[in-house]
Amino acid sequence: MNKTPKIDRQREHQANERTFLAWLRTSIALIGFGFAIARFGLFLRQLDVALTQQESKVHPFFNSENLGVALVIFGIVAIALAAWRYNRVYWQIERGNYRPNRLLIWIMTGVVMTLGFLSIPLLLLREQVNSLPNRSHPRNFN
Repeated sequence: MNKTPKIDRQREHQANERTFLAWLRTSIALIGFGFAIARFGLFLRQLDVALTQQESKVHPFFNSENLGVALVIFGIVAIALAAWRYNRVYWQIERGNYRPNRLLIWIMTGVVMTLGFLSIPLLLLREQVNSLPNRSHPRNFN
């Protein structure tokens, strides 16, 4: 046990809990966005098939399902990292030897930026597929 006043340790633990809850909210948002992106991409593809009566071409790597699954997986990993970090900081506060570690912040930033950059081709490829002139629309407008 250390000699830090009890009220200071209490504030430090509460700050640690708030940080954990922020990580938890971020993880839930990543999982929610991943689910929404994957399902919305599937909806758009089904809508395209219903309107054109033709199967849409889907890129094997750059598609919304893969991006959505990656976001869900990253959200789950972020929850595990948040719990690990919370526990680590908890014991550092108790021992009185807290040392901030920015590596985890940089890793999270890098992964989120990478997933964001991977979504750019989805936007560009979607526009290219929709603008192809050789699609026939068998609808009759009479």
